[in-house]
Amino acid sequence: MADRLRKLGIVMIVMGVVFAGLGVFAFTQIQAGTDSLNKFSAAQNVTLSYDDSGNLIDRGTPEGADAIMDLLVNEWGYTVVNGDLDPNDPVVNTASEYMFQMATIGYHILHGTQTVVLDEAVEYNGETFAAGEHELLVRTVGDRGDIGGYWTDFDRMHPIEGPARSQAWSGTAHGLFGELGVGTVTASTLQLAMGLTALIFGLGLTFILLGSGLFWVGKAQEGSQLPASMSKETAHV
Repeated sequence: MADRLRKLGIVMIVMGVVFAGLGVFAFTQIQAGTDSLNKFSAAQNVTLSYDDSGNLIDRGTPEGADAIMDLLVNEWGYTVVNGDLDPNDPVVNTASEYMFQMATIGYHILHGTQTVVLDEAVEYNGETFAAGEHELLVRTVGDRGDIGGYWTDFDRMHPIEGPARSQAWSGTAHGLFGELGVGTVTASTLQLAMGLTALIFGLGLTFILLGSGLFWVGKAQEGSQLPASMSKETAHV
């Protein structure tokens, strides 16, 4: 029995070392990915702005950042991790920072005004639009109340909304959304991978601890057993 416990302990220790090794290897790969993501953002100089008190700002005011945060949290339903927003590390390299940067672009598009110039009067759905300049507040487009102004809210056949849509939601805007979306997914994946790595490493340590305990118990039992010859002599007495 003691010998079996020792052998089982050795097997568990070996398994624990393997799991711990895998955890260390995974950590190095995750760290490499994180470093790459940080350098990529730093190279593009993608940063958030903070005031002297450490408050997030947009265009110089905390109120501007609050409005963007309201869009991100309440309209887009994103859960912001406040710890990701670090004034000492303004480079955009966490999921919440990527999403806030995306919301910043979206907010200014939605609350911007587009000017469409018609060379001649145009009639559409019984309404006549005179030649000249027409200003359109993007946020008012669509029939969804306070959440209008997105790409799908525009009527592309409309003489004003059609051109305004491509002006507001340009290829650049879509490209930035796509790039920031990839950054968000990458950062979230790295965080999830880090948690999984910690679990694997912890499992390895658990196996090592349990294996060491079984080996110690087996060795203790073996030391407490009497030799066979002594057991016989004791039995005759």
